[in-house]
Amino acid sequence: MMSGFSQCSLKDLSVSQTQTGAKVQGKSEWVVTIRNNCECVQKDVILNCDGFQTVEQIDPSIFSISRNGCLVNNGQPIYKDAVKFKYAWDESFALSPKSSEIGCSKI
Repeated sequence: MMSGFSQCSLKDLSVSQTQTGAKVQGKSEWVVTIRNNCECVQKDVILNCDGFQTVEQIDPSIFSISRNGCLVNNGQPIYKDAVKFKYAWDESFALSPKSSEIGCSKI
């Protein structure tokens, strides 16, 4: 579900992951960075996260698993500041933008 008054799209959300070098319960720790590369806000951001698992606690207001995917930032708007969280598992999971609502105010 994408809407907006600009050239922004789901493709303007980038999801990157890097290993921190730390181990949590013997699993590699990963930091996920979600950026909105658009001037408009994106809210209700849901990532594809099939099979996602972690042995590290994640703040559910930052990343929570639902049956539709994984909700980022509790559905709150993502502006230019990146949203980050860490998880720990044997390997990284493919996390990609699935849906968002784009809001741009006309000036």
